Amino acid sequence: MSASHLDFWFDFGSTYSYPAAERIRPLADAAGVAVRFRPFMLGAIFKAQGWNTSPFNIYPSKGRYMWRDLARICADLDLPLVQPDPFPQSSLLAARVAVAAADQDWIGDYCVEVFREAFTRGHPIAETSVIEGVVARCGGDGRLYIEEAQRTEVKDRLRAETDYAANLGIFGAPTFIAPDGELFWGNDRLERAIAWSIGSVSPARASTT
Repeated sequence: MSASHLDFWFDFGSTYSYPAAERIRPLADAAGVAVRFRPFMLGAIFKAQGWNTSPFNIYPSKGRYMWRDLARICADLDLPLVQPDPFPQSSLLAARVAVAAADQDWIGDYCVEVFREAFTRGHPIAETSVIEGVVARCGGDGRLYIEEAQRTEVKDRLRAETDYAANLGIFGAPTFIAPDGELFWGNDRLERAIAWSIGSVSPARASTT
């Protein structure tokens, strides 16, 4: 099982990615699955679908349901929930920093903390001081990574990740992709994605493909 991994694709402004980020590491660790945090820009995916904002804003009844549903999920998990204002927040800076820090051992902590800033504290994750503080708390040099986020190479890598997400068929967040390319969409599909990820690298599955 140690050879298995799961790609966790998300946008820091995505509501259902918040509980998924809180849940994924304990569940994956228990199953022996490594998690790869893959931020991308969901807005670009939406734009390609003809939307200029979140569908939860475009369709008010859907948005009202989402916030109530998310409140129930967070209550079940004993997670605080604050509705960001504005919604969705710009996640560009946070994502660029995550791309720049992708190889750091604190990247998972960073991603979870950014979600907490947005959805438990209501802080604007587009602000440099907020992201710099998150990096520092996770053990990195906040100022250095804010500077890294402005490099052309980092910006290009985030664009490439977003393009890659689109090419994989990702249309929303959170999305989980197993080693064999199987795609699972939604926080409520996390357990199934982990189970599939284990099976997709098992000798039994390999012998039948």
